[in-house]
Amino acid sequence: MTTKATSETGLEGVVAATSGLCYLDGQRGILAYCGHDIRELANSATFEEVCYLLWHRRLPTRAELGDLHTELVRARPLPEPVLRVMQSLPLGNTMDSVRTIVSVLAHHDPEAGDDSLAASQRKAVRLTAQIATVVATLGRLASARGPVEPDPVLSHAANFLYVLTGERPNPTASRALDVALILHADHELNASTFAARVAAATLADLHSTIVAGVATLKGPLHGGANAEVMKMLLAIGEDAGDERVEATVRGMLARKQKVPGFGHRVYRTEDPRASQLRQMSQTLGEQAGNCRWFEMSQRIEAVMKEERQIDANVDFYSASTYHTLGIALDLFTPLFVVSRVAGWTAHVLEQYSNNRLIRPRADYVGPEYPQIFVPLADR
Repeated sequence: MTTKATSETGLEGVVAATSGLCYLDGQRGILAYCGHDIRELANSATFEEVCYLLWHRRLPTRAELGDLHTELVRARPLPEPVLRVMQSLPLGNTMDSVRTIVSVLAHHDPEAGDDSLAASQRKAVRLTAQIATVVATLGRLASARGPVEPDPVLSHAANFLYVLTGERPNPTASRALDVALILHADHELNASTFAARVAAATLADLHSTIVAGVATLKGPLHGGANAEVMKMLLAIGEDAGDERVEATVRGMLARKQKVPGFGHRVYRTEDPRASQLRQMSQTLGEQAGNCRWFEMSQRIEAVMKEERQIDANVDFYSASTYHTLGIALDLFTPLFVVSRVAGWTAHVLEQYSNNRLIRPRADYVGPEYPQIFVPLADR
């Protein structure tokens, strides 16, 4: 007996939904949001413009962008009960805390219980603003520092760095994070986005769908690769010469160890986001007067191209970029949430607007039917 229809391990190549949000061409290295090439967005847009684009399928006018900034600023401060819960959580994996706090925020949302599409759209804006404050504040609490009130004048990226460090960032740092947020905002039906859409298809509320996304991102096969890249760089050592850098990577390859930050499930050429972050890493290093992390990354990339003909992905240069910005390793994956919540909520809203319960089949490979039932006394 079989229930087999079409079975692909990991749903490889299976089309599970139609979407007007993200276009991917892995063969040509193309990534676009609502038809806009990611390189152009990274060079010319702000994260706030990209949020609007994902939520409304078009870029905002100046007035619309101003209104969105006002809404984001209004939502940045966290309710006092939420702050108290954050302060009560044990220190550990920050993704655990992010997952918990998204659930707590659901209880304090002014439209809790209203799951209409219009209310969910407003929740998407609020949650995007709040998650940035949550992650930055968790970073402060982890280093035994008190919360910092958001600054209504600053952009989304600049305010994140301000709430995290307590100091207003320079324009280069603000722009570097802004670009990183743009590059990570959406990526079609990756694991966490698909999880969020599956939850949305049951008509779960918006906060619950984002919890599903956060929980899925926590898995090391989805999130965390840039942290592993930085751990590798730190293990090699900032003072290591090029010979040691190259020997370390060749040794990993000889032992058949995975070198983090290389290869991608979709792209068969360079990840279009990697080139933008490569430039950001170099620019930040030059401004900081320390390009060693960037130079080490370049040496590793050269070895991987020579030995395996594998390109760097988005995680590789984001590691040195975040490290140079002063962001702790444990915040690397939560920072992904700060960006990807825009894409998750856009996909959830799209699912709500044209919903059908997502219910795939499984290819049964268990014991042959029918099995003979043996009474307990005779077993």
